[in-house]
Amino acid sequence: MSSQEDMSLDQPSADRPTRVLRDEHQLILRVLAVLKHLVERARQGEEFQTAAFGQCVEFFHLFADACHHAKEEDLLFPVLESCGMARDGGPIGVMLHEHGIARELTRQMGSALESVANGDATGSAAFCTIAEHYISLLTQHIYKEDNFLFAMGDLVMREADQQHLCAQFCEMGCRSFGGKRREELTQLADALAAEWADDR
Repeated sequence: MSSQEDMSLDQPSADRPTRVLRDEHQLILRVLAVLKHLVERARQGEEFQTAAFGQCVEFFHLFADACHHAKEEDLLFPVLESCGMARDGGPIGVMLHEHGIARELTRQMGSALESVANGDATGSAAFCTIAEHYISLLTQHIYKEDNFLFAMGDLVMREADQQHLCAQFCEMGCRSFGGKRREELTQLADALAAEWADDR
């Protein structure tokens, strides 16, 4: 995905806010595939790619959580609630719970990488285990949002809701996350996929 295409995802002219989020899911899935591939290599006894793992964790922390999940939690979910979708005991509550788990797993991956850097012999195995949990959780989470929550949201949201959310997404996309712009994080994902996705 080029930076020009990436920037277009958050423009108000995007057909639906859920389309913006689905497109971001595809970017997240690309980095999840890189993480999975690198973990499998490490499990097979190949070199533990500390730097690449660190870049994956940075992407998940800044893009998947600070940018993408924030759009859902701060903007989309409140609109869905106002349209009558349940939070407690409903799909929004489930998604929020999983966001919390993903956030904690991201923190744990970062801590495990610090242990590896400090010479802890158990750090690499711990990282791989946490990463496997994260991959499984986020892959299933994205599937549920893409195929259920977003479809439900498109049915209950009014056209005015859709347009307002697209404008808010555009505004959020212009911010920086941990000192990095959205375009920089997209470029990081592209670089990781180019280097590692095809086992080069």
